[in-house]
Amino acid sequence: MNNGRNAKDTLDCVYTMQIIVKKRLRYSRPYLIIFTVIVSVFFLSKCMNPEKEKQKESDAVTTQGDTVTFADFAGSAACVNCHKDIYKTHLNTAHFRTSAEASGTTILGNFHKGKNSYSFGDNVVVAMEKRDSGYYQVEYVDGFEKRARRIDITVGSGTMGQSTLSWQNDHLFQMPITYFSAANEWSNSPGFPNRAVFNRVITSRCLECHSTFVETISPPGKEPEQYDRTKFIYGVDCEKCHGAAAEHVRFQTAHPDDTTGKFILNPGTFTRQQKLDLCALCHGGRLQKTKPSFQYIPGKNLWDYFLVDTLPPHPEFIDVHGNQYGLLRASKCFKMSDMTCNSCHDVHRNEKGKTALFSQRCMSCHSDVSALGGAMHRKLGGQVKINCVDCHMPLKPSRAISVFLPGEKVPTAAQIRSHFIK
Repeated sequence: MNNGRNAKDTLDCVYTMQIIVKKRLRYSRPYLIIFTVIVSVFFLSKCMNPEKEKQKESDAVTTQGDTVTFADFAGSAACVNCHKDIYKTHLNTAHFRTSAEASGTTILGNFHKGKNSYSFGDNVVVAMEKRDSGYYQVEYVDGFEKRARRIDITVGSGTMGQSTLSWQNDHLFQMPITYFSAANEWSNSPGFPNRAVFNRVITSRCLECHSTFVETISPPGKEPEQYDRTKFIYGVDCEKCHGAAAEHVRFQTAHPDDTTGKFILNPGTFTRQQKLDLCALCHGGRLQKTKPSFQYIPGKNLWDYFLVDTLPPHPEFIDVHGNQYGLLRASKCFKMSDMTCNSCHDVHRNEKGKTALFSQRCMSCHSDVSALGGAMHRKLGGQVKINCVDCHMPLKPSRAISVFLPGEKVPTAAQIRSHFIK
């Protein structure tokens, strides 16, 4: 079909050129030659690359240039004037709460004496303390203060837990103690040795999944990276998925009656792969970047910014935290449909724990439970429609989020729902 269409387009171009040649006598020869050359180049380029031209038009609709800077962002608060309801519900999502400036309202965990410390043994204790200049993690050795680091940034919505970061000049470091939600206790931070470590560097790739934008001011390749703390957009907010919106806000403010949504992206219009790429940026495992962080723009090909994993996913080797896309991609549901992450998730709302709601979305494709077969389905009957996810997408322990609770010698893992649909 495409070859036939391309052939027809080529004939149309030739016919057009014939008309131009027949009318050449109406013009003086020099002007005729110039005109003919210009028109020939234009039409032949269209004839030879009709699909390429269509792709360019598609790209223009779904992307916003090639790079972004802090000045390109408006901040999600600018969205409230026109998108009040969505803005208000999004504030309660884990995405939006995945990072924030540290304060009494954003830091989780107990700071009261007797419940505010974690012991590493050997008379080493780290205490969480509120002081006049802010909140701190303080290391004590044999009862004497050895060092104190101020908590400047919280990372994690608290669904599984919350870690904290500290500024040291223009560098960011993760702190040794984390709030672990499942136990409502302080623990050592995931992946940390069982001792007080204050020098784990935070990279721009870490920040890329826990914020909307951070400006890196150090040269490429220099470690540890340096950041401009005044150009830090916390949380995964509106502009992470819809693109930097400063130009959009300026235009819509000047043209309030224009409802076409200029200079902004609508992920709802993306292709299936574009939608998946957008989520895979942070839910696609440990991607190795080939371009600086924060330069990926929704609608672009993710693999132009990261190395491609060409191997088929093996669910048994994928951790339930951080690579939900890999697990989903290995699922039969995914392979036999056009589903995306948004088939089940409404990113504008906090739907955590609503198993009945997610089960209803499963039923949009599996309405005939009896057709699924199996003794368990027949036994449960209509109950499957209320909760199918606990069996088909069970909670599993994460190797990545595994911590030592006070006094424990065996790590405790966070239980996270598997996205491998069995």
